[in-house]
Formats: sequence, C-alpha cells, structure tokens
Amino acid sequence: MRSRFRVVKLKRVNSKISSPKKDPHAVITAHIAEVLACTKCPLMVGPVVTHHPLIANIYLVGQAPGPHEGKFGRPFAWTAGKMMFKWFETQGVDEKTFRDHVFMGAVCRCFPGKAKGGGDRVPTPAEVDACSGWMEREIHLMRPELMIPVGRLAIERFFPKALLSETIGKQFRMKAFGHECDMIPLPHPSGASTWFKMEPGKTLLTQALKLIGQHPAWKKITAKRPKLISSS
Repeated sequence: MRSRFRVVKLKRVNSKISSPKKDPHAVITAHIAEVLACTKCPLMVGPVVTHHPLIANIYLVGQAPGPHEGKFGRPFAWTAGKMMFKWFETQGVDEKTFRDHVFMGAVCRCFPGKAKGGGDRVPTPAEVDACSGWMEREIHLMRPELMIPVGRLAIERFFPKALLSETIGKQFRMKAFGHECDMIPLPHPSGASTWFKMEPGKTLLTQALKLIGQHPAWKKITAKRPKLISSS
C-alpha cells in the first residue's frame, strides 16, 4: 500500500563525514561520536542516547529516550523496550540479536524532560528539526531496506497525521530523506498505552509484526540464528 511521504526540508550536516568514498564503518563510528557530543537543544535533558556504530539493513525510528535510558547508554533500555523486544521475539529475534543487527535511531536523541502537567514533554518542532540531520545522514549511509517507525511521533515524521489504525498493520513503500524503502509502523510499546492491548489495536499490532517477520530484511537476520518462537 502506498502513501504520500511528508516532505521535510532539512539543513544538511557536515557532508564530508558521510562521503561514500570512505569506509562505512569508519564513517558511522565518527558519526556516532559526533551525535554523542551534540548540544544543539538547551531544553533537552542529557545525555544523548543513540545506537552503537552499526551499518544495518533495518532502521528503527523511536520517538525519544525516556528518563532512564541515559543511565544505560542505549535506546529502549527500560520498560517500553522490554515490551517491544517481547513483540520481536514472536518473530524469532531476541533483544541481543536485534541490537546487533538493527540500527535504532530516534526523532530526538535526548530525553525532553517532564511536561508541566505531568508526563514526558513533547519535543518542539525546532528540536525535531535539529535532530533530523543525524537520521538523514544515517539513512543516506545505510540505505536500509526496511524502516520501522515506533510510536505516533515517529510515524508522523513520515506520514500525514492520521489515526493509528490507518497506518498500523500495513506495509508502505515510502521515501525517507530521498531514500525509497519499505516502512512498517508500530504503536509505542509504553506500559501506559492501552491502544495495542484492545481492539482494533491488538489485531493490527499482530498483523504489523507478521509483516515485519515476513520481510526479506528480517529473514536475513533470522537465517543467522536458530528460531526462537513460532510466528504462527
């Protein structure tokens, strides 16, 4: 199923570091070091949380780290991550294998802090734009076959605003920063969310996970290890 990509004009970051003439691993290593040193957004709560240097065929897009991820230095390291990795185990991939083979980016790489009314603060459009250059560079370098936006903020980075039921459970052929690839959105795995625990979210989540499990890029990962759990 096709959907119109929401074009986002972004200011390019240092193009020299992403030169295709350089060794990709050296480029991504230098890139990650630059991301970790980022101080673009004064209202964000550090430290920067991002994936370790990795060139991957699958690129997951999270929303933003929570208040605990900074202590662990890796994305999805708290309760939402535990739920998400349980989802992926149904498709034969455990957490370690996932982290070893799938790059986890994010709309924003720092914890936004708490909102005045409670809950996590939603990043401002300026903060989202400031962090987009990192994702753009990573996608241009990796040219992933599959992207998995997780949560409404991540989904709306590529899709027009819509009900989750209009995007979850479907596969789309999209362009992200000029790179064409498949996209399979997922809801956010927050324990506070009830969307994926009741219908139609429960069924749509199952459909989305099966689409991920059937994707050729995912099968390349599962082919490298014994099957964990049946996806049937």
